Amino acid sequence: MIAVAAFLLPVVPLLALLAFLLFGRYPGCEAIVRLSERIAARRDHGRAALAPRQPGWPPTRAASGGLLLAFALSGRAPPA
Repeated sequence: MIAVAAFLLPVVPLLALLAFLLFGRYPGCEAIVRLSERIAARRDHGRAALAPRQPGWPPTRAASGGLLLAFALSGRAPPA
C-alpha cells in the first residue's frame, strides 16, 4: 500500500497537467500573456523617455572572474 502511494504521489500532478492539455486548457497561459504585455509596455515606455545618445566611446568594463583569469593566462607560453 505504501509503495502504491509513493508511486502515485508524483504521478498525480503529471496526470492532471496531461488532462488539462488534452482538453485544450493551458495552465498559466493568461499569466504568461499578462507578463509579456507588461514587459513590452515597460520597454516601449522606457525608450520614449530616453533622449538620443551622443556618439562617443563605447563603454568599457574591467575584466573580472573567469575573464580576469583568462587574460592573465593568455600571455604565457605553453609549458615545455
